[in-house]
Amino acid sequence: MDIGALLTSAGINIAICVVLLSLYSILRKQPSNVSVYFMRRLISEPVKHSDPFRFERLVPSASWIVRAWQATNEEILAAGGVDALVFLRIVVFSIRVFIIAAMICVFLLLPVNYYGQEMQHKQIHSESLEVFTIGNVKEGSKWFWTHCLALYVISCSACALLHFEYKNITKMRLAHITGSPVNPSHFTVLVRSIPCSQNHSYSKSVEDFFSTYYPASYVSHQMVYRAGRVDRLMKDAEKMYRMLKTIESQTKKSYMSCCLCGKSTHSFEALNNDAESVEIKTSSDELQPSQREKKDVEKIYRKLKIIESQNKMSSVPGCLCGGIMHYFKMLKKEAESVECKTSSDRSQPSQTDKERPAAFVFFRTRYAAIVAAQVLQSSNPMLWVTQLAPEPNDVYWSNLSIPYKQVWLRKIATLLGAIVFMFVFLAPVTFVQGLTQLDQLRQTFPFLKGILKQKFMNQLVTGYLPSVILMLFMYAVPPTMMLFSTIEGNVSHSERKKSAGIKVLYFTIWNVFFVNVLSGSIIRQLSVFSSVRDIPTQLAKAVPTQATFFTTYVLTSGWASLSCEVIQLFPLLCNGFRRFILRRQEEPCSNHALTFPHHTEIPRLLLFGLLGFTCSIMAPLILPFLLVYFFLAFLVYRNQILNVYVPKYESGGQFWPVVHNTTIFSLVLTQVIALGVFGIKRSPVASGFTIPLIFLTLLFNEYCRQRFSPVFKRSPAQVLIEMDKQDENWGRAEEIYKLLRTAYCQFPLLSLDLSTSQELSMAGNSGQNKDEGSSKDQESHNPDLNEIKLLS
Repeated sequence: MDIGALLTSAGINIAICVVLLSLYSILRKQPSNVSVYFMRRLISEPVKHSDPFRFERLVPSASWIVRAWQATNEEILAAGGVDALVFLRIVVFSIRVFIIAAMICVFLLLPVNYYGQEMQHKQIHSESLEVFTIGNVKEGSKWFWTHCLALYVISCSACALLHFEYKNITKMRLAHITGSPVNPSHFTVLVRSIPCSQNHSYSKSVEDFFSTYYPASYVSHQMVYRAGRVDRLMKDAEKMYRMLKTIESQTKKSYMSCCLCGKSTHSFEALNNDAESVEIKTSSDELQPSQREKKDVEKIYRKLKIIESQNKMSSVPGCLCGGIMHYFKMLKKEAESVECKTSSDRSQPSQTDKERPAAFVFFRTRYAAIVAAQVLQSSNPMLWVTQLAPEPNDVYWSNLSIPYKQVWLRKIATLLGAIVFMFVFLAPVTFVQGLTQLDQLRQTFPFLKGILKQKFMNQLVTGYLPSVILMLFMYAVPPTMMLFSTIEGNVSHSERKKSAGIKVLYFTIWNVFFVNVLSGSIIRQLSVFSSVRDIPTQLAKAVPTQATFFTTYVLTSGWASLSCEVIQLFPLLCNGFRRFILRRQEEPCSNHALTFPHHTEIPRLLLFGLLGFTCSIMAPLILPFLLVYFFLAFLVYRNQILNVYVPKYESGGQFWPVVHNTTIFSLVLTQVIALGVFGIKRSPVASGFTIPLIFLTLLFNEYCRQRFSPVFKRSPAQVLIEMDKQDENWGRAEEIYKLLRTAYCQFPLLSLDLSTSQELSMAGNSGQNKDEGSSKDQESHNPDLNEIKLLS
């Protein structure tokens, strides 16, 4: 590949970025797209229902870039939590380390590589990219000391910055533990593999066990139940609620009291006492609902009546947690009055059959919970397995019903499935690499000889097309790995996403880096493993030649993917379909809000970091393109965190050790490849100085593992005991116990936003006028609200 092909790829990607970013700056100003580009702010801030047309809405602007740049760390922390701030620290670390690398490599190593051999150079646009790599330096050259010096500077800078970030993020995690409001997960232990007893239920076994061995600290427990009819009932009720609320938004009158929230509404006239007389009563001059909506309401209503008749109007445990409620009186006027009572003596016989061998056990103090979670509870390690419970919003309820004895089998099965999928992916990667070899391409497809003679088509096929095809194939990887992580049996959303992210990281490093570097035929790729000692030499020969493909991959998968990220193509299409095809004008609730995709974005950042480190001294031309990507990522991700993504749970930066370990791996791999290159180029001085650098890097990693890593695995007892004493001094014990009784409810009746949104929509006329006046005053002080007004 020559400079012209690289510039062609760069020009195409720059054009795509400019078009998409300009289109985004226009689309974000349209009130109909407020739920796409301002979902977080739509949930957390009051928004006025008006739509004044302004010509500025049709003109691209860079105001969002200015706002993203000016946002402080406190605003990022308030909007996205610790996880969002830690993610941005990854981007900042990459910017800092690659600025240092670009300065020394572009201005020192690039001229050394270009003039490494005595040759007649062509014009710069016709030069092959290989003349800018270390492969162009002749054997035995005295200038290899510059490459060794650059390797030392990059490695030492990266280690220093890693230590700085690791130290700050550790402090940030501890501050999050101590400074956040009372977290129920700090007092809760998840118990799995509860032994079965014929004499009493699982709930009774849990109560007897912890009352016996933890009498001073045990408070109560909450069993996990098999999701069945009640779970489906709750989903049907929520579906009916949303559908009737849509009908209500199309009508203006209210005739009767709502049985769900207590407010007056017209939509619930749809349900009569007689199941055969289900009708939607509306005035003749009002909009009639569709026949499909009538059938859905009647179907759900009949299902409710059948379940009610089977129970003969008897009381049932609310949420399967012990509270007694009536089927059609389950929803109260106030969301705060919904409580899940966990007393084991009030369990019904039907509950016992639905109990699963898992429970959430509540303790009086944080220290007692952490001790119970970390010690072995039984002489049989497969019974009474304990761990700290995830946050209530982080619990992945469906996996709690998986027997604990199946978990290790599931992990082995998913590992084998991921490995098989990784090797199956060799076929498209090999095909992509074949496109970069023109000679092989002409031999395989003779009919392309005439097309490839055209200069532009030649540059397009070799410089742009391979990276695009590989990027499209890579889009199938995150959903597949997320499926594997779900089958694995993770009990929390954060663990599931972290596990999927690690799988995606391994997959991308193997297929994008190693397979492309060792490309050729599949037989050749597999034959590399027959000579493990030759791997450094093979990498040293192949990495400089593949640096051009990695550069175009950064352009395509980096620049273009950020543009697609900011424009939110799939949510934008769904929003247009909902508004203009289904004719639904109401805004979606918080349940439809997106969470930050850590499992896709962190592996991409770490992959580009790996490419940057390994190619920094081999092919420094990649560094300017990589810096542009990280600067653009800094702005795009800050904008998305501030406006789009809604954090539903918090892990406290749990993925940072993965970032640290991957960066250390990238550094060591770079040093090993450099050692192989110096050996091939017969530079014993540079090789001798590289060997100690490898050991020093590994020693630094061991220090960080001993110094910082334990804080991310276990919470310090000193901090927990001080927090417990503070709660005792402030008299917050009863408040904490009350919070624990309602925190882990497996079957919530309806999400809180449904009740609150219904109450807000049913406000009186006088209160509405007052709100309109106050919103005008607020709008005058906050110009950002002008861009996120809703349609009337």
